[in-house]
Amino acid sequence: MGLKTDSICVQGGWQPKNGEPRMLPIYQSTTYRYETSEEMGALFDLEKDGYFYTRLQNPTCDMVAAKICQLEGGAAAMLTSSGQAATLIAVTNICEAGDHVVCSAKCYGGTSNLLTVTLRRFGLEVTLVDPDDPAEEIAKAFRTNTKAVFAETISNPAGVVLDIEKFVKLAHSHGVPLICDNTFATPVNCRPFEWGVDIVTHSTTKYMDGHGMAVGGAIVDSGNFDWTAHAEKFPGLTTPDESYHGIIYTQRFGKGAYIQKAVAQMMRDLGACQSPQNAFLTNVGLETLHLRVPRHCENAEKAAAFLKNHPKVEWVEYAGLPGDRYYELAQKYMPRGTCGVLCFGPKGGKDGAMKFTNNLKMVAIETHVADAKSCVLHPASHTHRQLNEEQLKEAGVLPDLIRLSVGIEDAEDIIADLDQALNGI
Repeated sequence: MGLKTDSICVQGGWQPKNGEPRMLPIYQSTTYRYETSEEMGALFDLEKDGYFYTRLQNPTCDMVAAKICQLEGGAAAMLTSSGQAATLIAVTNICEAGDHVVCSAKCYGGTSNLLTVTLRRFGLEVTLVDPDDPAEEIAKAFRTNTKAVFAETISNPAGVVLDIEKFVKLAHSHGVPLICDNTFATPVNCRPFEWGVDIVTHSTTKYMDGHGMAVGGAIVDSGNFDWTAHAEKFPGLTTPDESYHGIIYTQRFGKGAYIQKAVAQMMRDLGACQSPQNAFLTNVGLETLHLRVPRHCENAEKAAAFLKNHPKVEWVEYAGLPGDRYYELAQKYMPRGTCGVLCFGPKGGKDGAMKFTNNLKMVAIETHVADAKSCVLHPASHTHRQLNEEQLKEAGVLPDLIRLSVGIEDAEDIIADLDQALNGI
């Protein structure tokens, strides 16, 4: 029977049989025992399903991946050690030296640095595009060696809402998949696959965990992109993998080909696996995701409305606020709400922003975002400080920009703390 999102949060993934633990067990083991060498050999040849080393797969991790897969409506999923690792594996699973990626310039600074600096050293070329540009302008960024498009459904930290259909059409018209990071919106508020997105990534460290306890990431494949129709672009999936005795992933695994390759090849070689303990904690967070996300959005809307009318605030951007430049797009793609993260600029520029953060009492200055507790960050000084002024502008990070992650405390207490901190500028 098909369950709705709220029920999947609670009931998805682990399905205990008669007499088994009701709560997902923590399989805290690196290895697994078998009776014969032949059984173990069949696992290494990908001829049978099973577990032989936790770097590749672990029952706890697989059950949490299955829940996230159900939430997104995908065909297959895997967990990774972090959101950064999810981005790394999602891209390099289909791209290699000499290939090209089109990426939204309004992405998390760590993602931008990974793609444009680190992976560039490995021979991958990346072109950043303004997601708000017309489709015909963005289309100019595509090349014959373009293999993927990467974007965020709601960008971190600028809060840009992606015009998903525009990017889907651009990617598919050039024969490549669209990979979307859906961390901020979560599948509670946005289901990218329903709009044609091919692959979704998450930093499960954020709302999915929800309590700042467990670092992790996830990759979900819709199973809808036809790799064989563009076989020459994706030889890693459509031609023999000599490291697995010539297996062709698309022939052997069908809709599960992309994730199977990512696990068997990329995770095998990169080792960026999530620990069973962290997966267990993430699952605990997922059970209340559908309850927390609406409260985050409700509080953020109240905070944004308060800030918009405050005399010490220059500007506010929150797509859930009527009149915001992304409000209509948000209503289209995420009518249940956006997220609990908003941006604003206190008066006084960068100095005013720093004074504001230092004046806060309950709301904490943290690198983190999107958990139960309210926190702030000054991205130009923190997460994006590796970028120069031109890159900061391209990423939508203004010198005075404050990223406020609104938690699930009492909204009046959050607003009172913001008020006294602003009045102290």
